Amino acid sequence: MARGRADDPDHGVELLWRAGDREPRQGLSLPRIVRAAVELADDEGLAGLSMRKVADRLGFTTMSLYRHVPGRGQLVDLMLDEVLGEHPQPMETGGWRARLEAVARHAWEIRKRHPWLAEVRGSRHVPGPNAVAHYDYMLSTLAGTALRPSEVIAVVGMVGRFVDAEALVLVETRREERRSGVSEEEWWGSRDSLYERLDRYPTLSHLWTAGGWDHPEDSFDFGLRRLLDGVEVLVRKRDEIRDEKCAECGGPLEPAPSGRPRVYCSRACQQRAYRRRRNG
Repeated sequence: MARGRADDPDHGVELLWRAGDREPRQGLSLPRIVRAAVELADDEGLAGLSMRKVADRLGFTTMSLYRHVPGRGQLVDLMLDEVLGEHPQPMETGGWRARLEAVARHAWEIRKRHPWLAEVRGSRHVPGPNAVAHYDYMLSTLAGTALRPSEVIAVVGMVGRFVDAEALVLVETRREERRSGVSEEEWWGSRDSLYERLDRYPTLSHLWTAGGWDHPEDSFDFGLRRLLDGVEVLVRKRDEIRDEKCAECGGPLEPAPSGRPRVYCSRACQQRAYRRRRNG
């Protein structure tokens, strides 16, 4: 009967948020199941995760696991929240950029330890307390800026997707190395038959000769910095708009939806200014 709840998102909320059930206990318990599942996914990727394999690791029957968690989907949600609890205490001081960069780098370190995180796809994974706390902190790094609320949410989503995209490359690389037994460097280093055909491409050849591939940029570090550079440009733009005052009442001007500069903070101020000009 417990397995019938595997597709019930409300039951997933109960599993994730019942703190008492997350406490370690003797014998088979939800915390032990989740930890074993995380270790299995670390070793074999998300494709290698199954209720049977988790049960084998713990020395129990598969059916005994279903008394604690209804199915694989909800187990993955529990695993997500477990590893997101590895985030260190967030920075409470510093500017928005330093704080957002720090939490993104922590997220990257967690994904290097648990690459399968990037394999969790879909938009209907119920978040647990660690996931919500992590998301709330990321939002808070930008809450004091002049960004619009929708822009704060969009920036945090963009940074999160960037971290996951980089982690997915890591997942694919490790999967191929595990499958073939050949490292990425060894595989590409053996492609002489390809390299001898590339001298007909001038730009590629120029960059090769100039040493562009000798010391490649760290893709995560380079990408994160350039991403935050773009956000910083937007924050400064919004700060400039926020500093502007209404020509009638002197109050702050909110950015117009169209993006065009505003002169008055409201329709009422615009009408008062018009009447004053008309009456002389």
